[in-house]
Amino acid sequence: MMAKDITEIRKLVSQMTLEEKAGLCSGLDFWNTKGIERLGIPSVMVTDGPHGLRKQQGSADHLGLNDSVPATCFPSAAGLASSWDRDLIFRVGEALGTECQVENVAVLLGPGNNIKRSPLNGRNFEYFSEDPFLASEMAASHVKGVQSQGVGTSLKHFAANNQEHRRMSVDAVIDERTLREIYLASFEGTVKQSQPWSVMSSYNQVNGEYVSESHRLMTRILRDEWGFEGFVMSDWGAVNERVEALKAGLELEMPSSGGIGDAKIVAAVNSGELPVETLDLAVERMLGFIFKSVENRNPAAVFDVDKHHQLAREVARESMVLLKNEGGILPLAKNGRIAVIGEFARKPRYQGGGSSHVNPSRMDDAFEELQAVAGNSASFLYAQGYELASDDTNADLLREACDRAAQADAAVLFLGLPDRYESEGYDRSHLQLPVSHKELLEAVAAVQSEIIVVLSNGSPVEMPWLPQTKAVLEGYLGGQAFGGAVADLLFGEVSPSGKLAETFPMKLSDNPSFLNFPGEGDTVEYREALFVGYRYYDKKEIEPLFPFGFGLSYTEFEYSNLVLDQTCIQDTDTVQVSVTVKNTGSRAGKEVVQLYVSDVESSVIRPLQELKGFAKIGLQPGEERVVTFTLDKRSFAYYNVKLGDWHVESGKFRIAVGSSSRELRLSAELTVESAVKLPGRFHRNTTVGDLLANPLTEEKAKGFSSVFGLDDALGDNPEMLFAMMKYMPLRAMIGFGQGKYTEADLAADLQELNRLAGQE
Repeated sequence: MMAKDITEIRKLVSQMTLEEKAGLCSGLDFWNTKGIERLGIPSVMVTDGPHGLRKQQGSADHLGLNDSVPATCFPSAAGLASSWDRDLIFRVGEALGTECQVENVAVLLGPGNNIKRSPLNGRNFEYFSEDPFLASEMAASHVKGVQSQGVGTSLKHFAANNQEHRRMSVDAVIDERTLREIYLASFEGTVKQSQPWSVMSSYNQVNGEYVSESHRLMTRILRDEWGFEGFVMSDWGAVNERVEALKAGLELEMPSSGGIGDAKIVAAVNSGELPVETLDLAVERMLGFIFKSVENRNPAAVFDVDKHHQLAREVARESMVLLKNEGGILPLAKNGRIAVIGEFARKPRYQGGGSSHVNPSRMDDAFEELQAVAGNSASFLYAQGYELASDDTNADLLREACDRAAQADAAVLFLGLPDRYESEGYDRSHLQLPVSHKELLEAVAAVQSEIIVVLSNGSPVEMPWLPQTKAVLEGYLGGQAFGGAVADLLFGEVSPSGKLAETFPMKLSDNPSFLNFPGEGDTVEYREALFVGYRYYDKKEIEPLFPFGFGLSYTEFEYSNLVLDQTCIQDTDTVQVSVTVKNTGSRAGKEVVQLYVSDVESSVIRPLQELKGFAKIGLQPGEERVVTFTLDKRSFAYYNVKLGDWHVESGKFRIAVGSSSRELRLSAELTVESAVKLPGRFHRNTTVGDLLANPLTEEKAKGFSSVFGLDDALGDNPEMLFAMMKYMPLRAMIGFGQGKYTEADLAADLQELNRLAGQE
């Protein structure tokens, strides 16, 4: 069956009964859309999850948490983002799309693209970053990869779904600028770059309105401003009032409401509450999706389980972040005696809990993979160390671990967060490792100084135990090939190249949302505003445990020759930024080159710096390469609420490049001139300082000092004079003028000031 054009679709709609139209706007069951057999409209399947296909078998439970078909389990989004590799994420998407085709799945529900406001969010493992630019680049690559195989995606959870606590009712109270610059921006970039087939609305409210009923979010912003062309579906059970949701732009309610939602739509059309044209438009969008899915169906699709597993191993390697490597203890030599301690080495924590839980096609055993990579020259000792089922320390297991560690040349400890610590449905209450893991590390450190820790966790942990280690490898939730990837990195088969896509705080209370997470009752206020993640730590000059963008390598990289092709541009122009990066070490490796932009002197509150470009490059020893970035208006802009648009304030901007947000190697300055004059005229309550700050009115404003009567008292101290005048409104000159300055004088001066500023 070929895809139908809009004329054919509208003809189909005209043949449908009102009840059929309403029915097409809700699910047939938990995972399938409704079909209309008499009109040749088929039912199609949507299914979880972002990092692997989770298609339910016929005997699956109602909630869909068990009994799914075997599929490749890739690292979850927290790890994928740490690769900073667009091409690699695209390849993951391709693989996911192929597996969906094999299982006749029309839409893969993902990727998750919410911002990591707090490290306590129980679902952070499923989201990319604290930074909207990085998140949107990763999500767009994922979407493009999946959809290249003729399978749709559903970008989720739109929007501001930043906690699990009371997630189905909580009201996220966010000021407009913060909403635009942080929480909507990750979705905006993805939609504009990759056009996902669908967007999934979130459970929560935003500023007093359920997202599923927000015409502003789902129509005015998503469709009219960003140009979204697909359909909107609800998160499962996220519809509050079905008719209001349809009016707002939510086409598909999932899962099936058992006919309840359909009946409400029919009644609303019959009563005149819901225009039939609104329903018809929703049906047109659903039919467009259904027939696109049918057209792209590939019944001959197959995939190579082994190749997909190898891709999962490559992706896991690229995603892991080396946080510490004291004395160059890593990579390990492939000889000697190595103690491998921790139940995670044999029973890995490779994915998060909840609706994204994938049934892996195979599973690496890290202990076995270490043996395989090292070969026969090394000997290995294993100790369980702790029980995953309990946080309590087991004295017998502790003694065994210490015995093994004492006999070895080095000990590799597999530590982290068990499944119950982080999952969809609830948030974390702290950032600590289980007591049994911490006490294991302390006991082993008493008998062995050469300790390498491999972490399995979906989000940051506190590390007061860091001084007891020589090396720490952040493995995140590394998917089914976690064990093989760890072995490759520990023994130097490849150099680590992951970089943190989120800040690791020293302690939970350092986090910017600490005082306002998860809120009170059904309200959570985002009082930290723009200052999420590194934006906060940088501005407050707080030293994090590990900064955003951080990650070590087995080689070294040198930055040189930062060049801007222009030093002064209009904000409608673009500027090319290039830098030379050289591998000065003795091993091949990959570097993530990061570019940050700072507004040197802004009249509005802005972060100290913001990520606006990145590139991951592989270099052989001695090899160098020129990396080029293109910056446009959005790279310099902030969201001006009064203007209702993105605006660049004329002035100087600093362009800095480096290996992390706290290790910027080179910088240069650029002058950007705004092509837009901000609306508004000077008025009686305009301050003298506002006039002094404008070069067009500065000289005129200086003359007001005599009206205020400050010249005589402060004539020899002009800095103090203007400091005192700065916040005085112009109307104050009438009072200070003691009859020498009148309302007529003020009116004349305002006319002159507005003329000087081009407002007349």
